Amino acid sequence: MPLSPRISADTGSGNEKLGPVDAELNAQERRRVLRKIDWHLLPFVSLLYLLSFLDRSNVGNAKVAGMSTDLNLTGYRYNIAAAVFFFLYSFAEVPSNILLKVFKPSRWIPSIMVAWGLIMTLMCLVNTFQGLVVARIFLGLTEAGLFPGVTYYISLWYPRGERSLRIAIFFSAATVAGAFGGILAYAIEKMEGLGGLHGWQWIFCLEGIATIIAALAAFFFMYDYPDTASFLTDAERHYVIEMLKRDSNNLSTDYQLRFVLQALRDYKSYVQVGVYIGLLVPIYAIALFTPTIINELGFSAANAQLLSVPPFVCGCIFTILVGVLSDKHRLRGPYVIGGAFVSLVGYIVLYTQSGAAASYFGAVLAAVGVFPTIAVDLAWASSNAGGDIKRGVVVAMVIGIGNLGGICSSFVYLDPPRFHIGHGTMIGFLSLSILLSCFAMWDYQRLNKQKEALCLEQGITDDRKDEFVDMGDESPLFRYAI
Repeated sequence: MPLSPRISADTGSGNEKLGPVDAELNAQERRRVLRKIDWHLLPFVSLLYLLSFLDRSNVGNAKVAGMSTDLNLTGYRYNIAAAVFFFLYSFAEVPSNILLKVFKPSRWIPSIMVAWGLIMTLMCLVNTFQGLVVARIFLGLTEAGLFPGVTYYISLWYPRGERSLRIAIFFSAATVAGAFGGILAYAIEKMEGLGGLHGWQWIFCLEGIATIIAALAAFFFMYDYPDTASFLTDAERHYVIEMLKRDSNNLSTDYQLRFVLQALRDYKSYVQVGVYIGLLVPIYAIALFTPTIINELGFSAANAQLLSVPPFVCGCIFTILVGVLSDKHRLRGPYVIGGAFVSLVGYIVLYTQSGAAASYFGAVLAAVGVFPTIAVDLAWASSNAGGDIKRGVVVAMVIGIGNLGGICSSFVYLDPPRFHIGHGTMIGFLSLSILLSCFAMWDYQRLNKQKEALCLEQGITDDRKDEFVDMGDESPLFRYAI
């Protein structure tokens, strides 16, 4: 079917009505073009994030594999080594997203990957606690740009109503990394003594080399923006550009400092930060301590590595499933609340039950609930920030400040074997996310009603959208996703 460049529907919000013929044609064209973009973007960026999450969380596998003994990680030493990653990681994310816009994604993202891949590879030479801490600090700095960068990158290719599933597919790589990391660690441990290195040192070495190889490939296989995408025809490129313009109400795509300040001064940015922190603290607790928690249930170190796989596999399946449902129903908040509640139940089981079977079920439930919420929440935050630059800064703020929660995750699992302090802390943070999500839904609905009343009162229609191009989501024509 020939592709018509004319857009006759709001492809972002799904609020406008279509004529039956246009709806059929546009739906078919839109699906085909979006699938084409999916196949050219998502597999590769998912691989990049898989490597990123593997590299930041493999310290948990290395601990169980003998690093704790070899580096004398007594007392709070392991917790400190886990936590220092997040200091520079959190503060570098906003500048990184600005630099991604200034430079090209196909240059910026592979460059930072080469940097952290080298650090990860050289971590195999670490033989002291102090060396581990320094390496983790710089690993955090160099990894900072990947997750917010790709989340922002996805928002430059897809309309708002299509982002949750794409971010879910991308983020599901984290759950795959958790599962794959356990299997990989189990296999690599067998290399103990080879080349004069311990098994845990080989974990760092081999996973770092894999990152460098993928980064070098990214220089050649990563696309920048729809208007320069070589895999799209001229008609398809025009279709995507117009679709995105209509979805954003023709808001500005230029870099100006005032758009950065819009993001920093908007209270809604900080509400989303709070929601995200409440979700991310459990995410990092699962990534950093699942092997340890399972080990403390009475399983051997090798079996703990393998038994850490099912929670991540289940989390991956539900991440994609919830992403599909969230996009289908054009809803974000209810899915964040629902997932957080399921994870909350899992942590209550972990807190109250002492049996290995019940506790393991609680660990699976905690992962199944919280992993899907991350993609939905990031789609929610990016959809409700108007304009390219503000969106990029908001996404980086949410992820950057939210990742400070990883410091908390690193210091709360201190009382084995029941870990009441850690599980209780997770219950508190998930409750915070639920409460803030309820407030955000109410607030977005309130603001949408105000804008609808203003448009009705002053006769504001899409014909006047050029008047509001620099207003971001404050534009009376912009509607917040609920």
